[in-house]
Amino acid sequence: MLNNATDCEEGDGGPNSQGDGNPKESSPFINSSDVEKSQQYDGKNMALFEEEMDTSPMVSSLLSSLANYSNLPQGSKEHEEAENNEEARKKPVKAPRMGTLMGVYLPCLQNIFGVILFLRMTWLVGIGGVLGTFIIVFMCCSTTMLTAISMSAIATNGVVPAGGSYYMISRSLGPEFGGAVGICFYLGTTFAGAMYILGCIEILLIYIAPHAAIFRLEGLEGPEAEAALLNNMRVYGTCVLTFMAIVVFVGVKYVNKLALVFLACVILSILAVYAGVIKTAFEPPDFPICILGNRTLVWKGFDVCAKMIEQENGTVTTKLWKLFCDSEFLNATCDEYFANNNVSEVQGIPGITSGILAENLFGNYYQKGVAIEKRGIPSVMDPDAPLSSLNRYVLADITSYFTLLVGIYFPSVTGIMAGSNRSGDLRDAQKSIPIGTIMAITTTSLVYMSSVVLFGACIEGVVLRDKFGEAVNGNLVIGTLAWPSPWVIVIGSFFSTCGAGLQSLTGAPRLLQAIARDGIVPFLRVFGHGKANGEPTWALLLTACICESGILIASLDSVAPILSMFFLMCYMFVNLACAVQTLLRTPNWRPRFKFYHWALSFLGMSLCLSLMFICSWYYAIVAMVIASCIYKYIEFRGAEKEWGDGIRGLSLSAARFALMRLEEGPPHTKNWRPQLLVLVSVDAEQNVEQPRMLSLTCQLKAGKGLTIVGTALEGTFLDNHPQAQRAEQSLRKMMETEKVKGFCQVVISSNLRDATSHLIQAGGLGGLQHNTVLVSWPRNWKQAEDHQTWRNFIELVRETTAAHLALLVPKNITAFPSNGERFTEGSIDVWWIVHDGGMLMLLPFLLRQHKVWRKCKMRIFTVAQMDDNSIQMKKDLTTFLYHLRIDAEVEVVEMHDSDISAYTYEKTLVMEQRSQILKQINLTKNEREREIQSITDSSRGSIRRKNPAAVTTQLSVSEEQPGSSEPEKPEEEVQLIHENATPTPTSPQSPAESAETPGDKVHMTWTDKFDGDQAKAPSAPSPEGIKDIFNMKPEWENLNQSNVRRMHTALKLNGVIAKKSQEAKLVLLNMPGPPKNRTGDENYMEFLEVLTEGLNRVLLVRGGGREVITIYS
Repeated sequence: MLNNATDCEEGDGGPNSQGDGNPKESSPFINSSDVEKSQQYDGKNMALFEEEMDTSPMVSSLLSSLANYSNLPQGSKEHEEAENNEEARKKPVKAPRMGTLMGVYLPCLQNIFGVILFLRMTWLVGIGGVLGTFIIVFMCCSTTMLTAISMSAIATNGVVPAGGSYYMISRSLGPEFGGAVGICFYLGTTFAGAMYILGCIEILLIYIAPHAAIFRLEGLEGPEAEAALLNNMRVYGTCVLTFMAIVVFVGVKYVNKLALVFLACVILSILAVYAGVIKTAFEPPDFPICILGNRTLVWKGFDVCAKMIEQENGTVTTKLWKLFCDSEFLNATCDEYFANNNVSEVQGIPGITSGILAENLFGNYYQKGVAIEKRGIPSVMDPDAPLSSLNRYVLADITSYFTLLVGIYFPSVTGIMAGSNRSGDLRDAQKSIPIGTIMAITTTSLVYMSSVVLFGACIEGVVLRDKFGEAVNGNLVIGTLAWPSPWVIVIGSFFSTCGAGLQSLTGAPRLLQAIARDGIVPFLRVFGHGKANGEPTWALLLTACICESGILIASLDSVAPILSMFFLMCYMFVNLACAVQTLLRTPNWRPRFKFYHWALSFLGMSLCLSLMFICSWYYAIVAMVIASCIYKYIEFRGAEKEWGDGIRGLSLSAARFALMRLEEGPPHTKNWRPQLLVLVSVDAEQNVEQPRMLSLTCQLKAGKGLTIVGTALEGTFLDNHPQAQRAEQSLRKMMETEKVKGFCQVVISSNLRDATSHLIQAGGLGGLQHNTVLVSWPRNWKQAEDHQTWRNFIELVRETTAAHLALLVPKNITAFPSNGERFTEGSIDVWWIVHDGGMLMLLPFLLRQHKVWRKCKMRIFTVAQMDDNSIQMKKDLTTFLYHLRIDAEVEVVEMHDSDISAYTYEKTLVMEQRSQILKQINLTKNEREREIQSITDSSRGSIRRKNPAAVTTQLSVSEEQPGSSEPEKPEEEVQLIHENATPTPTSPQSPAESAETPGDKVHMTWTDKFDGDQAKAPSAPSPEGIKDIFNMKPEWENLNQSNVRRMHTALKLNGVIAKKSQEAKLVLLNMPGPPKNRTGDENYMEFLEVLTEGLNRVLLVRGGGREVITIYS
């Protein structure tokens, strides 16, 4: 019934397909050396394209493969052999020969006409009235017609493999919707099987063989009689279900062969009804009903509708008298209502010309247990007297209301998918499906609407409201109208319900198997297996179990609304699929069926949704919850499928619209969030070198902004494309491991500097661009082989500043926590030196939203100069944080002016000596080494010649500093720097420098000012130029005073930070900018190193030049 669409979708050309397994050319310029292949196309005017024949086949071969395309039914042994056997693949497949009539029209008729028409249609007309029932029929038929129009558009938009509504919805709305609606459609089909079986048992036990009941109904009244009837339904229903399941398991082909027989029963039954209607115009059948007062009596146990009759011996009481009186004598004690009211006999089928239509025009709704009454007949009764002799009257078995009638009736218009389910067997599916389905719906709608009017015009109202025909001697009500005999309808409806039940038990397991084999719902995969010939054994078992739950409900009127929900939901999404595809106007949306419009699809969708809540609002909610749960399950756990569905197209359109809106202007401060561009490096195997960068990214993602993880490769795109793909896969895998949701991007350029620059410039799309760059500190910048590492880092800092991007530089990234770690205590310390737009305030807040940092406290330190009021600063900062709704401890650190120590001068001198050494780029390697060695030797010797205690103490302290630059061993540093540095992640930001004089202010960018000789780059010191330690004061004075001040600031700030935040889990501080001129780049790295010396985890922060946090709501 349903084909497995997986093979079609995931084969050649599928989104996840890696081709046919044959190796393809790695270069886009194919240079084949296959001599035989080139000779194959000689003389065929194809020499120009012979080298591309493996990737671009000839049109003739393509057309041949398309012409021979066939859809074999899922589960057939031949299909599996054709898939696995190369020889079978070459055999010509016999084309299906079914046309519109046999392939679509008649199967749809068989599925639409069903148990409701025969067992409940007359009752619906009696309860709802001709007008009310006509409205119900018109609504439901309009819904299916609109759905059929949408389905025709989808079914004619390309070749539709056999898969029915599930295939169409899943390929139009995506695997999530397809799986959810497919399972709903499966449940609807399964409960339909239960409904057909219950209808079959109802016909058997009430109209064919009432004496076969296991639980006897004689003598029972009210709830006891109802319980006995339901128990009979359960027992016989279970037996019939078991028998049908065995038949389906043993041989489906017999079910399919009997389908036409069952269809013939249905058509003959309907024709018999119409023949009976015509006959009533001339000779109405004799079906009298007996009415006591205005109450309808059950015609059972009596033969004459009278209290007494006149015989030769006088007046004699009838059997009816004995039913209501305690004896047969005239002086017997009788039921009060029986004694006070007369008995009258009314013709049950007055005929089409009787004018009964006017009486049946409006509805009569009853409470459960109320006697069915005839209008217009007077009755005498005590309103307070209880209803006695319950089993003598025709009673309402359920409480009826308009919405209940809708739920009971709707299953009689389902079955419109039968044609699309057989699309693989049709000669021309794109022509047959629309014509056959719409013709079938038109035919059935006319039959239903005409039957509503004809039933109301031919049958007495109390007989219509008599659900089980008790007033007409236990006959099926619609059978009383049929010609030539009521048994035509009884037998025909019995076989049609049996056939419909078998069809449901045949189709539902195949639908479940198709969903399971698609692999979109992981827990259903076991149901994709079956017997050797592909029959879905496990799916049949599950279907039988679910069907049994419907049979245990045992009431046809209770089961019908349940399957109405599932079918309505399925039809609603068919309409949604057509509307979405039409509105998106995707290039591939070109249906051959042209008589559709998105407004019709939306109207159909609205009708479906309305009918769901009209039928039963609580069933509708349950069905939606089931579908939603399946949707979310597939979304989170299901297999990724790309079927070119409309939801992806809708996502593209929505994304385009949103991007265009974002272009209208920069986001407001309240909407600002860090959109991260994370720059990571990969090793020679294209594996991520710093996975903790992605851990930190995940911890920062409380802002829910954009994340782009980028890396740069050196080389050319044509040569390095495979490496780029491997790097991208590595990034995706690492992002999935670290639970980072975002995008990855790999850029290849001739050098890493340009590639990184391209990433910063070209990342993002339109208004959705990164505003923050996250890059790690180049950890081994002093010892790296390539000196370009730190130069690349500084250039990156300059580029982010020029682009007004924020910059985050974690230092010691390997010490940062992974996502699995938890800090149970500790603090996040913020050193707020200069205002950067509020990034320093926002980042700790975002970090503390993550479970890693959740229990850490936030502390904010700010630096006060000599002329600042530290008490007022603390008060103002506390108020500011209160307005920002941020909880943090506040501390103001006072930094007093102090003289610059000799250690500072010495550290600056060593730094500048290193700079001069690195500038000797014109010397050869050996010359540079000799120059460096001579400088360092003479420097060390001059210092050792005189060694006063004070200076010795100062220098020894500097040597003991952990991680210091070791000024006493400059030759080691120079040697390591000389051997080039490798590029590593970017550097953290450091606080601004404090001024040496009160007039100097703190700056974030370097404004080197040189006066006089300072503007000249000092020449490399020679051995003769190195002075003794006592004579170094003049050389200190020749140092660049700007560098001295900066070194002084870095040392002082580092000392304060190390003292206050030594135990902090994370330290955030402002990062000073690099010098505007490039003469002091290497000094800049040294300053940042000194600033963060001795701190375990540091996050240097540099703002992007705009406010990112606000006190306003």
